[in-house]
Amino acid sequence: MSEVAVSLGSNLGDRAAWIEYGVRALRRELAQLRVSALYETGPVLLEDQPLFLNACCTGRTRLTPHQLLSQLQDAERAARRDRTGPRYGPRTLDLDLLLYGDEVIDDPDLVVPHRRLRERGFVLVPLAEIAADWIIPASRGEEAESVGSLAGKVGTDGIRRIGAIDE
Repeated sequence: MSEVAVSLGSNLGDRAAWIEYGVRALRRELAQLRVSALYETGPVLLEDQPLFLNACCTGRTRLTPHQLLSQLQDAERAARRDRTGPRYGPRTLDLDLLLYGDEVIDDPDLVVPHRRLRERGFVLVPLAEIAADWIIPASRGEEAESVGSLAGKVGTDGIRRIGAIDE
């Protein structure tokens, strides 16, 4: 089995309910699921939209990276995620495969570690809560570094811990 990390985000409708929906979907796919608290954050790149709720999960799977990606996309579709709007726009549920063990994958449809993981406090802070010692493998010219170290570098500005996820 492989250890994986997944981020969850929502900024449409009942954001907490959509995150909880995403966690339930992940429970069906991942063993030994660990879930961070919820964090409220401002939007990134496309700023004229509602605030996000974010969380991260880790767990173990027998699925291949591409099989897991397919399951994440199925869960987004089931949550009525609309991909026809602007990139980085509002969404009911966003599930991103951040890490898959210590693998580095650079395919047209899947990049692991996630392409912008190292710069996104809204992902690193919740991930550090449950997996601070996880070493993000060297990729795309970046050195290997722990989640906790990177979270400390990006800081917590604009990231507000809300509390535990109700399931």
